[in-house]
Amino acid sequence: DLHPQNKCIQGDDNLQSMLVGTVMRKIKSRSWKKQRYFKLQEDCTTIWYKSKKAGNTHSTFSVSDVEAIREGHQSEVLLSIADEFPADRCFTLVFRGRRGNLDLVAESVEEAQSWIRGMKKLIENLENMGEREKLDQWIGDLFKKADKNKDGRMNFKEVRDLLKMMNVDMNEHHAHRLFTMADKSQSGTLEDDEFVLFYKMLTQREDLLKVFQDYSADGQKLSQSDLEDFLKEEQLEEDDFQQKAKQLIEHYEPSDTAKLLNAMTFDGFLMYLGSSEGSIFNPRRRGVFQDMSQPLCHYFISSSHNTYLMEDQLRGQSSVEGYIRALNRGCRCVEVDCWDGANGEPIVYHGHTFTSKILFKDVVSAVGKYAFKVSEYPVILSIENHCSIEQQRVMAQHLNHILGDKLLKTTLDGKVGLPSPEDLKGKILLKAKKIGGLEESFNGMVEDSLTGEASDEDEVAEIDKDNLHRDSIRCRFKQHLSKELSDCVVYCKSVHFSSFKHSRIHSKFYEVTSFTESKARKHLRDAAAEFVHHNSRQLTRVYPSGFRTDSSNFNPQEMWNAGCQIVALNFQTAGEGMDMNDGLFSQNGHCGYVLKPVFMREAAKRFDPEMPQNQDGYQPVILTIQVISGQQLPKVNIKEDSIVDPLVRVEIHGVPIDQAKQETRYIENNGFNPVWYDTLRFTVHTPELAMVRFVVEDYDKTSKNDFVGQYTLPLSCMQQGYRHIHLLSKDGTTIPPSSLFVHIRITKLDKPSSLS
Repeated sequence: DLHPQNKCIQGDDNLQSMLVGTVMRKIKSRSWKKQRYFKLQEDCTTIWYKSKKAGNTHSTFSVSDVEAIREGHQSEVLLSIADEFPADRCFTLVFRGRRGNLDLVAESVEEAQSWIRGMKKLIENLENMGEREKLDQWIGDLFKKADKNKDGRMNFKEVRDLLKMMNVDMNEHHAHRLFTMADKSQSGTLEDDEFVLFYKMLTQREDLLKVFQDYSADGQKLSQSDLEDFLKEEQLEEDDFQQKAKQLIEHYEPSDTAKLLNAMTFDGFLMYLGSSEGSIFNPRRRGVFQDMSQPLCHYFISSSHNTYLMEDQLRGQSSVEGYIRALNRGCRCVEVDCWDGANGEPIVYHGHTFTSKILFKDVVSAVGKYAFKVSEYPVILSIENHCSIEQQRVMAQHLNHILGDKLLKTTLDGKVGLPSPEDLKGKILLKAKKIGGLEESFNGMVEDSLTGEASDEDEVAEIDKDNLHRDSIRCRFKQHLSKELSDCVVYCKSVHFSSFKHSRIHSKFYEVTSFTESKARKHLRDAAAEFVHHNSRQLTRVYPSGFRTDSSNFNPQEMWNAGCQIVALNFQTAGEGMDMNDGLFSQNGHCGYVLKPVFMREAAKRFDPEMPQNQDGYQPVILTIQVISGQQLPKVNIKEDSIVDPLVRVEIHGVPIDQAKQETRYIENNGFNPVWYDTLRFTVHTPELAMVRFVVEDYDKTSKNDFVGQYTLPLSCMQQGYRHIHLLSKDGTTIPPSSLFVHIRITKLDKPSSLS
């Protein structure tokens, strides 16, 4: 049988009963609760469900799309019907990417448990699967899709349709030749292993074979010393080559005979280059590898804007789910927009719009629960406070009551200046306005009045020329703060910005300024080096302009160039901005904190992103990327007969002088195994800040190219040599087995003497 999953079913009662199927209620709201028949398919990777009415169409989803299972009333929808169905019969399936949850209620506790345990088992099996098994599984899925008459065999017509599905435009003659070669039993159809053979011949990697034969002494295998040469000369591995070669053979070589000879066959070579060690991302930078004991302002911090929105800013759904999703993606700063609500309970929504409303206390509970699931480093709650004094007190009560010890209430002992992510592990910090400063509150100097005012100079500073009218109005409505809420603010006091000069003289390390993207750009244009210097001493938050009612994002790179730490993006919106954010924070254990380059941390360095050549220790590099080939790119157009015409664009995002894009030519009608061998060259002046984004598009001469897949990573995390790039879909999830195969070289550029 093609399916590695099937082995796991024997003796597992939960999976056995899932195969039989179960009737459960699918819940969308208090009023939408409908019975559906759910069943695990024979492949053990697909769940199929349909309504009880005969003739209705069915839906399916793949186990690999499910990110997590939550038991009990753990989604807004299930909480809303908690009075109707007990928690032990309820569970939620959470999907990857931006697909909505599936909320289910089983008929009995046993059935709920059976599905919860069964799903967890299936997900665990998938996670433990090697690359080889994943591929086998993918082939098995294809076989089932193409075997239209379900006789377990494939005739030539079924094979031709399958090739279309797989994005291959192959001439009849070539396809027939492979078909006949694979049909060992000469039955005119392909059975299981014959189909696997056909697939292998189809996916024969000429590009890899060429490399393999260049290094193989006998053209058949790589001896250990052949492999050492390859690692040294091509891959530029930093480790002990002998040790590394041994380990790769041990790990990736499928043939025991070859292992005994300390050699690697072509199959083993394929496995190695398809694995994470053969990928473009350096495995040494995957886990937490940076110094986490520097002040908070020395890190870029993964940050979300309008975290409560699931869609756009005018009419979107507000949801606690937005917080859970952001935190589970490693986000460390979330935004909470608070307004007075009914019955004395503060609410969270996008003020003055038609977005729905959620309770402040539900947001705090979700943050408390999910803050440290993927990262132990601190979470900042950025509060936009529009509440009355009374409801601010309620906010403070909820924060104290729900978060308990997780909420940071006092400065850390013996710490002068901003603490580090390491110091603040497991802590939640409030960023909001505060009465007075840290100094007074800890000398017990704040008088006991129950309310205070945000200090006057904050307000005056806000009157600048282009906003005169709006701000003069704001000045008259000075916001009163409740002392209780003010006391929850320790290291992140929100203040208004007047000028870099003013900050240099007066500002305190715990003060945080916020800019819209357009204000931040203006400061970058007028005084980039000043901006970088300011950010070496304190935190700055930058957020998207209010005109982006579609919740689109700006490219965060220009703000990172200025050293801004809290660059807030709409996590709910897919596209270039989030690709960049995911790329930067994919290093350092996905922990949401990335240490800024040394020249942005030291106040004395005076780095200017506009003039990187003047930087101390300036060392430009040449990045050479040979785009060799693509593998099994996904179909973009649903149109039956359309096949992709792929091209690859490589983008460098960094300081202004480094911004660049180049693309390969496009290959006609081949999304399956296009071959380019096109070389792209870039000069990068500030490699420490550069991000590299690979975008695959479907060329269209009449209209805008369609997006096929992308992968973004920091230049500093790139491995050299022959590497695979595993592509991601528009919303950042993997699309196995789509990849690009490239060759990477990074060489130092000799500096012209005039600059030294």
